[in-house]
Amino acid sequence: MSTGFFHVPLPKNEPVLSYAPGTKERAALKKALADARASVTDVPMYIGAEEVRTGNKKPLNPPHDHQHLLGYFHEGDKSHVEQAINAALAAKELWAALSWENRASIFLKAADLLAGPYRYKINAATMLGQSKNAFQAEIDSACELIDFLRFNVYFMSEIYNEQPESSPGVWNRMEYRPLEGFVFALTPFNFTAIAGNLPTSAAMMGNTVVWKPSNTQVYAAHVIMQVLKEAGLPDGVINLVYVSGPDAGDVIFNHKDFAGIHFTGSTGVFQNIWKTIGNNIHKYHSYPRIVGETGGKDFVVAHKSANPREVATALSRGAFEYQGQKCSAASRAYIPSNIWEEVKQFLIDDLKSFKMGPTEDFGNFINAVIDEKAFNSITGYIEKARQNPMNEIIAGGKYDKSKGYFIEPTVIVTKDASSVTMCEEIFGPVLTIYVYHSENFEQTLELVDSTSPYALTGSVLSKDRFAVELAAKKLVNAAGNFYINDKPTGAVVGQQPFGGARGSGTNDKAGAKVNLLRWVSMRTIKETFVTPTDYRYPFLDKE
Repeated sequence: MSTGFFHVPLPKNEPVLSYAPGTKERAALKKALADARASVTDVPMYIGAEEVRTGNKKPLNPPHDHQHLLGYFHEGDKSHVEQAINAALAAKELWAALSWENRASIFLKAADLLAGPYRYKINAATMLGQSKNAFQAEIDSACELIDFLRFNVYFMSEIYNEQPESSPGVWNRMEYRPLEGFVFALTPFNFTAIAGNLPTSAAMMGNTVVWKPSNTQVYAAHVIMQVLKEAGLPDGVINLVYVSGPDAGDVIFNHKDFAGIHFTGSTGVFQNIWKTIGNNIHKYHSYPRIVGETGGKDFVVAHKSANPREVATALSRGAFEYQGQKCSAASRAYIPSNIWEEVKQFLIDDLKSFKMGPTEDFGNFINAVIDEKAFNSITGYIEKARQNPMNEIIAGGKYDKSKGYFIEPTVIVTKDASSVTMCEEIFGPVLTIYVYHSENFEQTLELVDSTSPYALTGSVLSKDRFAVELAAKKLVNAAGNFYINDKPTGAVVGQQPFGGARGSGTNDKAGAKVNLLRWVSMRTIKETFVTPTDYRYPFLDKE
């Protein structure tokens, strides 16, 4: 066969469409939404070459209209996890042996399918299944997933191109082998792009995968699988199953061929997974790769020199886009006393202008939270805050789940910097603000650093460069993604690799080359051209 040193297309971030009135994309998306609402989709599991339907059908409902039926997914059990593992292991040899450029072609084609014929279908699925507005769906399920696929292919080629130096008479080479076994991808509800990236990034490097999405993201996960199949992904490379977490864990973490987990979800779940893997470490062929992005209690700190309008916008966008259900969402803010009244008025004005309702109405900035469990948890925090005399709810605080799981964007001002809503992850449209004396900026930075066990994202707003540098140094370990004069959300693939440390994960940076390196096991090869035939070294010679 012909071979060559192949260069993949240079990736560029997918342009974000506006969906403004009168645009072609707005009309196309509205049609896709109408088509999806008008049909009842039957969603199978994908195991090897089979579409598996168990008959144990679970309903798929929009969070903002929970009586409407989008379709059903077929729930599996431990036997289906076993089947998925067997399918992954059966596909492994051929997939790992396939030339890297042919693996790359599949994922590049998937990106183009998402950018073209599937763009509105996957956006509509995300809007309906996860209650994201048109813009949030566009930047997530279309653009970010496209970017992950294209940039990861480029990063893969860079990794394979990184080779060691060779000395005279020797040729040194580095092989980047897939892991020995299968990879488990456990993905969250809140980002379709993450749900697509976690299994594909590992598969791209020659691994085969068992993928379990969140039940509340299944509707869009089904579309991702359709795209991958159309792009030519071989059977068994990625196996999509819908099972309970305990069923998946019991089978996967006791399997000798378990090679790694790619995870996004809660800190508690990830810590339990890590413990389970540690307890079972003697069962595995090799030490599994454990890669996880978990919780956050993300902050905004304003300096006394900050522009109040800019601070308010960073808060209204950073805290309330996608109902605060982003790992990076601003959940606590520290505002200096000298600008507080202006920030407060701008923020309240912003919230008064927010419209809340279903995603199909493009005028709605705020939509529903993901399900009843989340609704009850978030509203529980609001009620606890309401009962604390140290707190004042200055905006929002109301909620209603009769039609959909709607919670008003809520702003709490607290006099207690250690209050519950300043410290614990809420994962909803709740922002707590602590107003500090404008001359106590450095002490406030120490407070920010010590308040939360998380370290995912955070931002500082200041016109004073000395203050910016001080914040960057004091908060060096407080956020894996640190923003200056911006909101703490909106990382772009290839521009701001994403991930945090401390209680927020392993900081393996989705959207960067380092993440793909986690899914390979390197082998160094040294070839000597003229092999020595005498053990003696020159230093042994007589004078």
